[in-house]
Amino acid sequence: MGAQVLDINMDEGMLEGPAAMARFCCLIASEPDIARVPLCIDSSNFEVIKAGLKCCQGKCIVNSISLKEGEEEFLQRATTVRRYGAAVVVMAFDEEGQATETERKVEICSRAYRLLVTQVGFDPNDIIFDPNILTIGTGMEEHGEYAINFIRATRLIKELLPGARISGGLSNLSFSFRGMEVIREAMHGAFLYHAIKDGMDMGIVNAGSLPVYDDIDKELLLMCENLIWNKDPEATEKLLLYAQSCAKGGKKVVQTDEWREGTVEERLEYGLIKGIDKYVVEDTEEARSQAELYPRPLHVIEGPLMNGMKVVGDLFGAGKMFLPS
Repeated sequence: MGAQVLDINMDEGMLEGPAAMARFCCLIASEPDIARVPLCIDSSNFEVIKAGLKCCQGKCIVNSISLKEGEEEFLQRATTVRRYGAAVVVMAFDEEGQATETERKVEICSRAYRLLVTQVGFDPNDIIFDPNILTIGTGMEEHGEYAINFIRATRLIKELLPGARISGGLSNLSFSFRGMEVIREAMHGAFLYHAIKDGMDMGIVNAGSLPVYDDIDKELLLMCENLIWNKDPEATEKLLLYAQSCAKGGKKVVQTDEWREGTVEERLEYGLIKGIDKYVVEDTEEARSQAELYPRPLHVIEGPLMNGMKVVGDLFGAGKMFLPS
């Protein structure tokens, strides 16, 4: 679906982690479509990470290391990662636990950055911080600021730690709304719109299901933003109510084909913006056959297709549309 990095995780009780990781990395190395994107070797067991690193061609990303077990262990693992030429995700986690407040996130990341750059010799561009996207909308007051804390920490980390990148696991944000995909996708789209503006570089997401910010139902968007910015104590209840009444129990609303009734130019533009390729051959052929309007096939490209691309470009430039592929 157009992901730009593939995250591979073999942490499962019934698997022999290191062997499974090594075998899988070797298998996909021979698949050109997969091998052309970077791999993210993801495990909570460092032996599994090492097994993956030994079988990866090119540069990959390690997900993740942290200061949870102290500086000595952290430096040891970071040195191994650097020796294999990989970039590294560093969690905002130290000996005292996971950082939830903005100041703690920045403090832990600053400490890790100093250790990696001065003691291990890491290139700052190979350091990716994960300041923890935590679940909001749980009904617990202390969780209300979690999204704001991530966005604020992102901005500060980018200002204070030159070269470092920011990543985050997006599904955690909306975990309270499991099974309500319409709500979850809207929350992810709204959150990314704001987080990217403040410096978020990458995220673990389902690349094929990110909505265009401007296409999110306005009522739903307002509720999602109120929840993200902690402006409405009733936001969770309102979203649950919305899911029951408007989103067919949280399942995706069926797409209609009303747009097919427009002119051929409008249809080409709409299909391009929405990434619908079902009718592209018949629509371009219809436009090409209108010789008085489009004497040459090139005119179809320079006309309706470029008009669609202009809209895509404007939406992408404004951070309102994500182009995974």
